[in-house]
Amino acid sequence: MNPIEAGSARRLWTVLEPVHAVTYFSQGCAERYAALGLKGFWMGYFASRSAPFGEASAELVTAVFFNFRPSMAERALPDAWSFASPSAVLNARLEGSVATLRASLATAEDAAGVEEAAGLAERAVDACPLAGRPLFAALLALDRPTDPLGRLWHAATLLREHRGDGHVIASVAAGLDGLDAHVTFSATGAVPRERLQAARGWTDVEWSTAEGGLESRGWLTDGALTELGVAGRQQVEDLTDELAAAPWAALGPVETARLYDLVVPLATTIAASGAIPYPNPIGVPPPT
Repeated sequence: MNPIEAGSARRLWTVLEPVHAVTYFSQGCAERYAALGLKGFWMGYFASRSAPFGEASAELVTAVFFNFRPSMAERALPDAWSFASPSAVLNARLEGSVATLRASLATAEDAAGVEEAAGLAERAVDACPLAGRPLFAALLALDRPTDPLGRLWHAATLLREHRGDGHVIASVAAGLDGLDAHVTFSATGAVPRERLQAARGWTDVEWSTAEGGLESRGWLTDGALTELGVAGRQQVEDLTDELAAAPWAALGPVETARLYDLVVPLATTIAASGAIPYPNPIGVPPPT
């Protein structure tokens, strides 16, 4: 894969991820989930992200989401579906996300180009391969929103989950399970252990056991990445970028750069507004 295209995949991720990720921190989404009867943040999270599958089981969601302790999904699913249908949850997620984004469009300059950006992002989505991308494929089967901001959010969500499915592939190929992936990612210093561990439900004993296994593989020493661990983490990130490069190769360098230029003001506004915390459990850095 052309390294320029792989680099574009990472660069576009840093500006498209905030457009999607307002979903997880949006008060508008939380209020809409509560109005449907969903109980608490995590039931809203697991129900809304898995709703493209229909009435998803905890087992399916644990496998696809990859890095959560199984008990996290088990507390939310399948109970969530006794309160609200997947279609109702999807509508709430879209409405809440778009409302949050619209509130971030502080000036006409921020709003300019949203329709063009949505069209470019949708063309990138159309070039994404399906193989090994279960969450992306489930999202792809949904109807696209009709308003420009909704279209941009939906396309950013598709591109995000396509990349995420690829990241799972890269992690498994490196011999990492979901907990191993978090332990090694935290060891890079990108996200504090306390924040990442609490957000994914792993116990201190489980975290320490995973550290021991990674130490026996030569990836960690006293909780810090070894030279082998640094190389292993880089291999995961490089393969993630490579697996996410196809849509940007299809769009081409000129239009990929144009999409970046259109989206970066919105991503920067979102970051400045505090709508997404940095650092965050998602691991996305501030847009640059």
